[in-house]
Amino acid sequence: MALKELEVRYATTRSKDYKLADAEGLYLLVRPNGSKLWRFKYRYHGKEKLLSFGSYPGVSLAAARLRRAEAKVALGQGIDPGAKDKPAPVKTFEEAARAWHANRLASLDEGHASRLLTRLERDAFPAFGNCELRTVTSADVLAMVRRVEARGALDVSRRLKQHVSQIYRFAIPHEWASTDPAEHLSELLKPKPRTRHMARVRIDELPQLVRAIDQYDGDETPKRRAVTRAALLFTLLTWARTNETRLARWDEFEGLDGPEPLWRVPASRMKMEREHIVPLAPAVVALLAKLRAQSSDTYVFAGDKLGQPISQNTMIYGCYRMGYRGRQTVHGFRGIASTWANEAECFRPDWIEMALAHAEQDEVRGAYNSALYLTPRRRMLEAWAAVVTEMIAA
Repeated sequence: MALKELEVRYATTRSKDYKLADAEGLYLLVRPNGSKLWRFKYRYHGKEKLLSFGSYPGVSLAAARLRRAEAKVALGQGIDPGAKDKPAPVKTFEEAARAWHANRLASLDEGHASRLLTRLERDAFPAFGNCELRTVTSADVLAMVRRVEARGALDVSRRLKQHVSQIYRFAIPHEWASTDPAEHLSELLKPKPRTRHMARVRIDELPQLVRAIDQYDGDETPKRRAVTRAALLFTLLTWARTNETRLARWDEFEGLDGPEPLWRVPASRMKMEREHIVPLAPAVVALLAKLRAQSSDTYVFAGDKLGQPISQNTMIYGCYRMGYRGRQTVHGFRGIASTWANEAECFRPDWIEMALAHAEQDEVRGAYNSALYLTPRRRMLEAWAAVVTEMIAA
C-alpha cells in the first residue's frame, strides 16, 4: 500500500532503523537519530542495488516518487540510474565539514558562522580533519572532546560533539559516510558543573533594593554615579546580563520615539549566540532619553574614556557600595524578575524564558525566531517596569 504524506511526516523514531514502504522499491528509512532517508531498491543485470534520493522533508514524498519514476525510465533504457550524476565522494572530514558549513551559511548570523568554523579549525580538524570520512571512529571523536574538556571548555566540547554529528547527518544522505561516530557519545561527556545561582534578595526585599538603586550615591564622580545608577536600573528593567548592558550601543535601539521601541542585542554578545530582541517599557525609554541628552558617546553606558564602556565591575561594585555585598549580584536581578513573573501567574513560562534569553539553542532545528512572543513579552516587561516605578515613587 502506498504511503501517505501524513505517515511520512509523523513517522516516529524507534530504537533501531525501520522502513516505511511506498511502492515499486521506494521506501523511507527512519533512523533512531530522527533522520528520514529516501531509498530506492532495484535490480540491474540481476544484482540488487540501492539508490539514495535524499532526506525528508528536504525531499518530499512527491519528489521521491518523481525520482523513482526517473530511475525506472533509466532502467527501461538499460541504464543503471545509480551510475549517473553521482556526487564526487568527499574523502576527508574537513572537506565534508566545510561543505556542511557552506550549506548552512545563508541561515546563520555572520558572527555565529565564523565562531562555528573556528571551533572546528581549532579542535576537530587537527584531530581528524585529514582522515577519510568513513574511517573516523567514535574513539577519535571522544579523544578530541576529551582534549577540549581538559582545558575546562565544557560548553565548547559539547558543541563540537554536536557539530560532528551534524556533519555526518549531512554527509550520510550524500553517501559520503554510512554512520555517525558521535551519535552515542552524549553519556560519555563530562557533566556540566551544577549551576550556581547568583546571590539575590527575596522578592519581599525588592522595594528596598529598588529605592537603593534610585538613591544611589556611591563614592564616585557625579557623572560616574549617574551612569552607574542608570546602568543598574536599566539592567533591572530589561532583565539583561551584565555584558549585554555595559556594551549596549546606541545603534542597537530602534523606534525610541514610536509606539513599539525595542533593543536588538546582536548575537555576538548573547550567551546563546543568537540575536535577542528586548521590548522596551516607557520607563526604559525615558531613562535612555536622559542618558542621550547627557552623552554623545557610541556606548549608552559610557566609561571615563571616550569610546569606552563602563568596566565589567562597575555595576557589581555599585551593589557593594549600596551594602549588598554577598546579598545581591547584578545577574541576580534576573532571578528576582523571574520570581516575580512566575508568581504573578498571568505570564506564560515560555514568555519568561524568552525574555531571559534562556531559549535552548538547537542548531538542528530551524532558525531561532528572536521576535518570538514579542507582544506578550512587551506587556510583561511594561508591567514589571510599572511595579519598579511604583516602588521608586513610594
